[in-house]
Amino acid sequence: MADNEKSITVTRSIPAPAKAVFEQLTLPANHVQLDGSGFVRSDEHADRITAVGQTFRMNMSGPHMGGDYQTDNQVTGFVPDKLVSWKTAPAGTEPPGWEWVWELQQQGADATDVSLTYDWSKVTDKDILSKVTFPLISQSQLEDSLSKLAESVD
Repeated sequence: MADNEKSITVTRSIPAPAKAVFEQLTLPANHVQLDGSGFVRSDEHADRITAVGQTFRMNMSGPHMGGDYQTDNQVTGFVPDKLVSWKTAPAGTEPPGWEWVWELQQQGADATDVSLTYDWSKVTDKDILSKVTFPLISQSQLEDSLSKLAESVD
């Protein structure tokens, strides 16, 4: 990845209908089992995602935040069976600019191409940029999330 790149996208074909994949992704309680980074611990307040503008809270842990912390995740994209995305922020704060985008493309009756994008291109806060080295999540961790997603819909 070049130094000026500010997003990572990984794609995988998953042997399941887009509807089944979307159902997994839109229930934040499932994110613990789907997380390839190891940061997600549990959902705190997390109804099924059904619309742009919703917020769901997750319990997290990682050395980049000094241990346990919570995030508020503001849903920025929602198209049933095709797209779900959210911007993440430390709980109680406005999103500082990184976003997670899941795109689904049905490939026949029982297969879906799933792309996961981790985008930090809108992070401009100098304080955050001095504390966090982006990308915080690696391409292999994103690929692991897709593997876990594939296992969860088998």
